[in-house]
Amino acid sequence: MARPILAFFLKGNTFTDPIDGKSFKTFLPYGYGNQRNNVLSPSTLSLERHRLLWLYLKDETDFFTAEKSVLHFAPEQCFLNRFRALKNLKYTTTDLLSPIADVKADICNLPFEDNSYDAILCNHVLEHIPDDTKAMQELYRVMKPGGYGIFQIPQELDREVTFEDDSITDRDERAKIFGQYDHVRVYGRDYFDKLRSIGFKVEEVDYTASLSNEDIEKYCLAKGEIIPVVYK
Repeated sequence: MARPILAFFLKGNTFTDPIDGKSFKTFLPYGYGNQRNNVLSPSTLSLERHRLLWLYLKDETDFFTAEKSVLHFAPEQCFLNRFRALKNLKYTTTDLLSPIADVKADICNLPFEDNSYDAILCNHVLEHIPDDTKAMQELYRVMKPGGYGIFQIPQELDREVTFEDDSITDRDERAKIFGQYDHVRVYGRDYFDKLRSIGFKVEEVDYTASLSNEDIEKYCLAKGEIIPVVYK
């Protein structure tokens, strides 16, 4: 209910949300604990990773034009209705708990046939899954040969090896170390090799490297963020 009011009062020409094309004098702060300033779009409520993904899909893929069967895990509000409205997509959403998902399912035990989907979006999900190996195997199983997926995760690119420690049980301590209390790991650069070990071909796409500094600032993107694009 507050979103249109915020969007009205923050209207300007400094920053633009590429998802809906609306511009603002500033974006909103967002974050757990240490908040990041100027990252949350007042109109779509998108964050840096959402806007980066939108630009990549629009400019570098045929997601918006080709006929595809798409599986979207934990569908983000900034994408959900826009993707559902695309006539070229056979679009299915899934999540274990979300009331807005089409199919309630455990990512480690999916109710879909082998080789079912041309494209899979699974963003900021795997860091919540204790057995992420099984989840990745299921993602590989239900993807069609020749299909692709985008599996974004919070990642520390200066960390070589992913860190997990189940002995840390205090919620505040887990939030401090893992970014959120319900994250079970901090992914390092070995995330890409783990996907490769499952069978995926992986491209580590720094899409911001192809954008001007002016566009990175205009769209409020995180410079250097890697998009993990996987293929079967």
